[in-house]
Amino acid sequence: MNFQQLRSVREAARRDFNLTEVANALFTSQPGVSRQIRELEEELGVVIFERNGKRLTGLTPPGKGILKIVERLLVEAENLQQASAEFAAQDSGTLTVAVTHTQARYALPQVVQSFRNAFPGVRIALQQSAPEHIAEWVLSGKADIGIATEGLSAFPDLVSFPCYRWSHLVVAPETHPIFSMATPLRLEDLADYPLITYDVGFTGRSHIDAAFVEAGLAPDIVLTAMDSDVIKQYVALGMGVGIVASMAFDHGRDKGMRAIEASHLFAPNVTRLAVRKGAYLRAYAYHFIERFAQGYTRSDIEKALQAAE
Repeated sequence: MNFQQLRSVREAARRDFNLTEVANALFTSQPGVSRQIRELEEELGVVIFERNGKRLTGLTPPGKGILKIVERLLVEAENLQQASAEFAAQDSGTLTVAVTHTQARYALPQVVQSFRNAFPGVRIALQQSAPEHIAEWVLSGKADIGIATEGLSAFPDLVSFPCYRWSHLVVAPETHPIFSMATPLRLEDLADYPLITYDVGFTGRSHIDAAFVEAGLAPDIVLTAMDSDVIKQYVALGMGVGIVASMAFDHGRDKGMRAIEASHLFAPNVTRLAVRKGAYLRAYAYHFIERFAQGYTRSDIEKALQAAE
């Protein structure tokens, strides 16, 4: 039994038995993946995958039990590598953080700067993507830490920590008629204008949609984007009224635009930081988490990870 066989089994299950996707993920050939799986089945004396010809179609009953063991073995193997690396070099290495665009642009800079001052020998790799991809990267070990507002708490194999609460703002060019309306702003007033906001699944978008649905309104969302700066750019062009995260608007920097507080319109959001259950965290990873998820100590984080096992 070798780790390549175990990784082939895990990736096949994670990627819905699509051998082409598995081969791409493992940087090997499709026949190579099939061979690794066959060799492991022969060694264990059980069939792990159901097949239709050469295609994998699902897990057999023993395969489902074996997959759980495979996951544990691979996690512990990665932990062993991390522990060895830490003892060899206490203050060097790479911390990989998977994060959404908004968090990377507005919430992380001060934390990253402080972290670099404390650990100048550690490289930081920021991988920006959608929340579901962030969760996948942390689960697979491609990222040490994931940060997003949506989605992370929905994955049972992740341990997530609430970091801070924030609300949305309504933004528009400073001469826009929305600023002459009676306050507080109502959803009905907002729905009268074309809207520009985040893609579904990003930066509290679910709370925006839920508010309009509950009010029985069908807003005209004419443009969506992942990035707050992109949203503000199109708002500045007069294409619509924007709904953005509160931390994404700066009165000094965003000249020519004004903002209206919208915490009374949309439910508050919680940005979360997540790590994989059972993961071995190096000392500098604990430091990063303590800086971003303020209020948590290393002891708190270790207890949460132990409780999740």
